[in-house]
Amino acid sequence: MQEWEGVSEFVAVAETESFTKAGKRLGISTAQVSRQVGALEQRLDTKLLYRTTRKVSMTEEGQLYYRHCRQVLDGLEEAERALSSLRGLPQGLLRMTAPVAYGEKYILPVVNDFLLAYPNVEVDIALTNRQVRLVDAGIDLAIRIGKLADSSLIAKRISQRINYVCASPDYLKRFGEPHSLSELSRHNCLIGNHDYWRFLEQGRERQLKIKGNLRCNTGHGLRDAALKGLGLVQLPNYYIGQDLKAGRLVSVLNAYQEPNEGVWALYPQNRHLSPKVKLMVEFLDRALP
Repeated sequence: MQEWEGVSEFVAVAETESFTKAGKRLGISTAQVSRQVGALEQRLDTKLLYRTTRKVSMTEEGQLYYRHCRQVLDGLEEAERALSSLRGLPQGLLRMTAPVAYGEKYILPVVNDFLLAYPNVEVDIALTNRQVRLVDAGIDLAIRIGKLADSSLIAKRISQRINYVCASPDYLKRFGEPHSLSELSRHNCLIGNHDYWRFLEQGRERQLKIKGNLRCNTGHGLRDAALKGLGLVQLPNYYIGQDLKAGRLVSVLNAYQEPNEGVWALYPQNRHLSPKVKLMVEFLDRALP
């Protein structure tokens, strides 16, 4: 089967425009990717890629060869999915990505339960707040929160996120409870990744710039500061839901609370009929709050 050697490596390089990224996608070293692609070019007696220190791009011959190779690989994946469907049990590697905090609290426990139910599936999940390009990174399934950009990806809403503005009872006793958005300028607002908070005012979404003496890029740190009475904070329910129920934090400005945001399962079109993707999405949909 020498004629197939290097094809997967070439396609991965073509799609990621990087030997390093292609190696990460395939789980092999950069050097091995380079050797396989080089051997493929030598066997075809055709230069498929332009290589520079900054970028890798396809030659005209490479573009033609890539289109045919992509069709062949898609056909092989479809054949594997058909066999899996026939057997009725999902199997193989499922690559996923999810936001860090939400993934730790909600997604990973569900993934672990899924593996107990379907031991023939192997899951490789990366928790990151970076927007990963699914096709380029070889990701089968991504969990995203909030508004989605237009794309060719399939999206299914599997849960929701609710943002609250809240503070400790001690802070509110000392500085009073704000009842309008204009009053926020008189409060110490604990700042996250953005120096604005989002609200719904008279039916319209509004972003309001806030000020405070703490900026922190982790929700856990902001939660701790709020619990210690340092100021007001705006955080999603998965950070402070239990604190609100227990009275350790008090929700304010409820009349201006922004609409609930969707939690979405996203996957490429060619993963639509994959049993492991389909079952994982259904598993998440049932399990998430």
